[in-house]
Amino acid sequence: MKIENQIIQGDCEKVMAEFPAECIDLVVTSPPYDNLRDYKGYSFNFEGIARELFRIIKQGGVVVWVVGDAVIDGSESGTSFGQALFFREIGFNLHDTMIYQKNNYAFPPVNRYFGVFEYMFILSKGIPKTTNLIRVNTIRQVKNNNSSSSRQADGTVVKTKYETGKETRIKDNIWKYEVGNGKSTLDNFAFEHPAIFPEKLAVDHIKSWSNEGDIVLDPFNGSVTTTKMAKHLNRKYCGIEISPEYIKIAEDRLKQEILL
Repeated sequence: MKIENQIIQGDCEKVMAEFPAECIDLVVTSPPYDNLRDYKGYSFNFEGIARELFRIIKQGGVVVWVVGDAVIDGSESGTSFGQALFFREIGFNLHDTMIYQKNNYAFPPVNRYFGVFEYMFILSKGIPKTTNLIRVNTIRQVKNNNSSSSRQADGTVVKTKYETGKETRIKDNIWKYEVGNGKSTLDNFAFEHPAIFPEKLAVDHIKSWSNEGDIVLDPFNGSVTTTKMAKHLNRKYCGIEISPEYIKIAEDRLKQEILL
């Protein structure tokens, strides 16, 4: 099966079962969860898909799994934590637990604080082979000190290798994005899909965990955000989507200009 630069229609578990082992460098995806959206009535077998992802990801490859929790009968579902722990059970490292913070909220509650984030679990098969970590400008630069300090388990304080006094530093693991029409993407027709994450989110993860020429997969291709941005960043892309209607959105979006 040809997988490079393809949008493949079908159930992602069954489609991935036809992929060769260790053929994918990076996965960036957001699965349907907790019935928060209507995905044409389709459902998916999480555990089977997770096992296939582990099989097809290369050694050192990364899966970015963007997921949240619904409130059901007064309690958050815990779907996110359950999925992260299952990924660990089957062999993935939970390399980082990141936060995707939105600038608005879709379902304002009446008796709890407004929920404005989802988890971004960074799952790796062994140690990540690529870490092009994003850097940001430092706010405070300590010019007379070239190292930081850390308190140890026994209470002692030792110098650490984390340098201060530089103009830039590694970005925090809470990423905030503008979301909604005209913000997540300028492709207005893409909002025919019920759940879009921002193009910039996909860009930041693709840059962080892959290099040009790598193969980037989204097994829940949906509105094609991951595959569109992978193409833009000179990666090979592969998207899997079960809905013929969303396949048409994908084909149209791949033709659009990129404006970030």
